[in-house]
Amino acid sequence: MILIADGGSTKIEWCLLVNQTVIKRFVTRGLNPVMLTKEEITDRLEIDLSGELSPWRDELRTVYFYGAGCIPGEISDMMREAIRPIVGPRPDIDVNNDLLSAARALCGSHSGIACILGTGSNSCYYDGETIIDNISPLGFILGDEGSGAVLGRQLICDVLKHQLPDYICAEFLSQYKLDAHKIIRRVYRDPSPNRFLASLSPFLHEHLDIPEIRHLVKHQFELFFKRNVSNYRKYNDTSVNFVGSIAFFYQDILHEAADQAGYTIAKIIRSPMDGLIQYHKG
Repeated sequence: MILIADGGSTKIEWCLLVNQTVIKRFVTRGLNPVMLTKEEITDRLEIDLSGELSPWRDELRTVYFYGAGCIPGEISDMMREAIRPIVGPRPDIDVNNDLLSAARALCGSHSGIACILGTGSNSCYYDGETIIDNISPLGFILGDEGSGAVLGRQLICDVLKHQLPDYICAEFLSQYKLDAHKIIRRVYRDPSPNRFLASLSPFLHEHLDIPEIRHLVKHQFELFFKRNVSNYRKYNDTSVNFVGSIAFFYQDILHEAADQAGYTIAKIIRSPMDGLIQYHKG
């Protein structure tokens, strides 16, 4: 029996697999090992996971944990140690970051360009086994082009600097009960500003018929291809694969940006889990 986990700061998706058959799928609270101690992670998993696993705990042989923030080395080692008390001494525990999760879910055992467009953004070139090239996304302040956080950031900037039609600005501020002071507090003082900014992206999706809104979204996707994907041209592969809610819900505009940049999108999926199940089935 194997246990697969695909985790982020908001939620973790889990799947129990026995003899290539899915026994159980469930979701628990998210976590980021960069922000938590080993003890805090173990305590959270004990609360969220023990009841779900108890009937099968003694049958576990391998745990594959893919998570945001699971940087190879000290962080992934700490995550492995935090999981151990929950699953017991027997299973092997393999900890990897969410970019490898995306690559395996999208490309399986084939080479290709794998990209994430969700709350944040990321990309890599994957050789069918490992990630061999990665342009650092740099986070929502310095990079993360095309991500939900950066789309939300640009929306706020355009609203507060009157770059959108007046009625759109008024509708946005009213719908989210925001003003300039509240926005400044949420972005610069409150925790998780990236998640706050990404939570605003549905407003963009609801107003894609407004030319200025559509241009905002498309321009971010154009930047994603220019600053990230174009760096993989040396591998002579113009087929690109995407995972994440932003890629999934804005895929028509994403296709337009890809075409203009000279790429073909082979696959877009909302979540990696189905692809990970297929990958680990062998």
